Amino acid sequence: MNTEAPRTGSVFGAVHLGYLVIETNRFADWRRFGTDAIGMHHDALSRDLMRFRLDDQECRFLLRRGPAEDVVATGWRIDDHASFEQIEARVRAHGVPVVRGSDEEAALRGVERLLRFPGPKGITQEIYTTPVTSAEPLRMLASGFVTGDSGMGHIALTSTRPTRIRGYFDTVFDARLTDYIDETISGVKLKIRFLRVNERHHSIAVAATRGLPIDPVRTRVQHLNIQAATLDDLAQSYQRVHELGFDMALSVGRHTNDKELSYYARTPSGFEWEVGWNPIVIDETTWEPATHQGISTWGHLPVGQTVVDRLAQFRAAARSLAHPEDTVPALSGPGIADD
Repeated sequence: MNTEAPRTGSVFGAVHLGYLVIETNRFADWRRFGTDAIGMHHDALSRDLMRFRLDDQECRFLLRRGPAEDVVATGWRIDDHASFEQIEARVRAHGVPVVRGSDEEAALRGVERLLRFPGPKGITQEIYTTPVTSAEPLRMLASGFVTGDSGMGHIALTSTRPTRIRGYFDTVFDARLTDYIDETISGVKLKIRFLRVNERHHSIAVAATRGLPIDPVRTRVQHLNIQAATLDDLAQSYQRVHELGFDMALSVGRHTNDKELSYYARTPSGFEWEVGWNPIVIDETTWEPATHQGISTWGHLPVGQTVVDRLAQFRAAARSLAHPEDTVPALSGPGIADD
């Protein structure tokens, strides 16, 4: 197996978060959460499949029936065929299997030319070149969401092997380190890495405990983020989440590093859903990574966390000690040692 395949050029800037696949048995709750609370457009495909839209792309979230209650795949739009083939060649050169998605699978995701390969924490990584757009008018409570060159938002993971995850996204997508945050939550010290693949401050965030390598989160994804078009959209969705009785994880606040105003709701599957507004856009000519103390300049206060919630986190952390994390070593960089 070749673990040090040479690179030819960079694909940075040609990669954008395009869609997510979520597996759940809680379809009724998810439909209500996605449409009535967050304010997205909903399409029912069958008893076992539904989609949410944010813009004219046919699919931004594909929900399929199953027991995981988690994000199971991440879809990345690649700008051009040359970059697409370059990524495919990199993955294959490291001895990692690449599978072509069927025409039916591509159609469900609203894309053309779909490839998939293993990713960290068991989240399948999928790449595509051309999204299928819909002429059907959006039926949603929000006025709009920001996608475009920045992609549709970001995902955040907790990890016991954070440097390997950073190595993976560097190897596959030429991800760049934007910055770090040091934070202490409930006495646990965390270091969070923020990685970008385009102008968005980060498309991947990776949080790790300092010292004992534990993962306190049950789900593969700790949270996902979408960006509201206006401050009113953010505020109104926050109000709807409360009024409809969905759990709020963190109140409205502003982050220290990307300056995004946001809140975190808890999805029917248990992971968190961040709705944000107005994050900074990175200027590659001037940006230098830095370390920030704390995730927020104000707000983002825990809402309604109970002793039962804390115990569930402790149980998840204990289980993580017995189950080594999947980091796809062949794509995680040669000789990486976690810090």
